[in-house]
Amino acid sequence: MRSSTACFYITLAATLLLAAGTVALCFAEHESPLGKRPEGFETVDAKSETEERKAKTDELESIIEGFDEEPEPVKKTGEEKKPSRFSLDGYVKHGLSYNFSHQSPEPGETDWRGLSRFRPEIKLKLKAKFSDSIRAQVSGKAYYDAVFVIRGRDGYTEEVLNNREKDAELAESYILGKLTDNLDFRSGRQIIVWGKSDNIRITDVLNPLDIREPGLVDIEDLRLPVFATKLDYYWGDWSLSGIFLHEIRFNKTPAFGSDFFPGNKPQPPEAIPADSLGNTEYAAAVSGILTGWDIAFYFADVYDDLPYQELKPNGEKELKHARLKMLGTAFNIALGNWLLKAETAFLDGFRFFNTPDESYCRLDALAGFEYTGFNETTVSFEMANRHLFDFDKSLKQPPDRATEDEFQTAFRLTRQFLNDTLTLTFLAQTFDLSGEGGAFQRLSARYDWSDSIELSGGLIFYSAGHLRQFHGIGDKDRIFLEIKYSF
Repeated sequence: MRSSTACFYITLAATLLLAAGTVALCFAEHESPLGKRPEGFETVDAKSETEERKAKTDELESIIEGFDEEPEPVKKTGEEKKPSRFSLDGYVKHGLSYNFSHQSPEPGETDWRGLSRFRPEIKLKLKAKFSDSIRAQVSGKAYYDAVFVIRGRDGYTEEVLNNREKDAELAESYILGKLTDNLDFRSGRQIIVWGKSDNIRITDVLNPLDIREPGLVDIEDLRLPVFATKLDYYWGDWSLSGIFLHEIRFNKTPAFGSDFFPGNKPQPPEAIPADSLGNTEYAAAVSGILTGWDIAFYFADVYDDLPYQELKPNGEKELKHARLKMLGTAFNIALGNWLLKAETAFLDGFRFFNTPDESYCRLDALAGFEYTGFNETTVSFEMANRHLFDFDKSLKQPPDRATEDEFQTAFRLTRQFLNDTLTLTFLAQTFDLSGEGGAFQRLSARYDWSDSIELSGGLIFYSAGHLRQFHGIGDKDRIFLEIKYSF
């Protein structure tokens, strides 16, 4: 395995020393004004001191918001009507995309010019409050993309139709509550967010992504829920989380024939590990929210969401997912209008087709900032590097196409207008320092027409690069529009 095991234990020792130093620093500080345990069932790390209340309560309180807002009892024929334990909400929306820079297709290829998405979607969420300490929700969503009927289904590959024409799934659905005053639980299909970055994934490894149309929406809208059990124990400003991921689920990627599929022939069949006790993924996190800064330490034993190709004994290729161990940490600190953030993750267990007998380790690191000193404006910049140890030149060749050092940058500018009803956002992501790996830029607007109606849209531009996901997408620029009604 070359030096990957040694790298792992060196990183483990360094992280434990950092953890010990952090704890010592905390005890050396004056007593924190945040000595009380976060309210509710919050499990996501805070971003800054100004957002610490939000970070301790927003994730689950936003999900179960409204449970405690009981209407005034209504008297009817001398009797009081008890408030319902159940509530139903959700949304219906309709989105479309129009491709304006696609070139004429070669004979036999799909013509993706013009209208490429005409998709109504619905999501329903039923919430239940069984007691003050036990609550639950069941949600599901479905869509049907009518563009394939409008333009003719015969013009698309079977893989594209199966991948994008329609979809229906159980969304975030779980039961949560208190086991003791300091111990909470949540079990069911859920999304668990790790790390501090809003644009680049470093330690955020627990949920797969829907990347069938890259760059169209932010990471927060791309995560796919998985069935998991999560326990959170709180003491003072610190929390300890234990997580068991029972459902093996990977990224939703572009299918053969899609305008984002990087190649002209289908991928080999994919081997999906069974949902079994032996294949259960597991993770743990320790996080602290302190005065003006916060820190978290992570460990995960999970499957790689991105597959590699393996040669079977019969000479055929197969897509497989390596089992990875991840050890990481994330940190941020608020300094006036500045929020500084950093993440690092050591991952061990990567495998490749061209070196089937070897296993590799990788170190991912990110640094960035957010600045809110301008009126109604937020500016952020993040830069990440992923370094693959013991790199072999043969990994540059197909089908691996691996790189020894992969750089990624993200610049975001957001400004609000009209009493915060109109939000304009510019996002630019670049792979490799010069953009040789690929890039995209997205300019979008969101307007709150009313409390229940939201209008959004924008433009997205792509630049081709040597990374697999950016092969041949330089002419995929498009306009996108959406109307959403929430109830």
